[in-house]
Amino acid sequence: MVASPRRRFLAVVVAGLAPWTVLLVGGELTILFTFGLFTTSPPELLPIYDYFFRFTRRLPRFIESWGTGVLLYLLALASALSGVVWREDSRITALSLVGAALSQIGVVLGFNRRIGYVALPVGTVVMLGVAWWYYWPLFRDYPDGESVSE
Repeated sequence: MVASPRRRFLAVVVAGLAPWTVLLVGGELTILFTFGLFTTSPPELLPIYDYFFRFTRRLPRFIESWGTGVLLYLLALASALSGVVWREDSRITALSLVGAALSQIGVVLGFNRRIGYVALPVGTVVMLGVAWWYYWPLFRDYPDGESVSE
């Protein structure tokens, strides 16, 4: 059974609100979201804009794939939204979600190479789950990638 465009859009929204990478360093917790980076010691939310455009000198190279993932996610979100208001090309949505999910693997591997760091790819699992659960049936049932409007 194929989910409605509204239900697919909501699933993509939830994938963007879920933590993408959970990072444990000693007793501190840092969480990367689509909209920013949250640290628990002290509790602070740093918007992604500030992280990439104000603090660019000290960024490790592998963290740049987080920004790439956010751009791919925004493309998936726009594509899913187009399904609610008009027509969605599910190939664009699904491939953008998979690309955003895979971009986080670079972030996780980069952090896990550092001593004392443990990074968990929560967002990768969530986005791949959304792509599989909500978009795989479209490819199976409609090989051209476009679903029948409801």
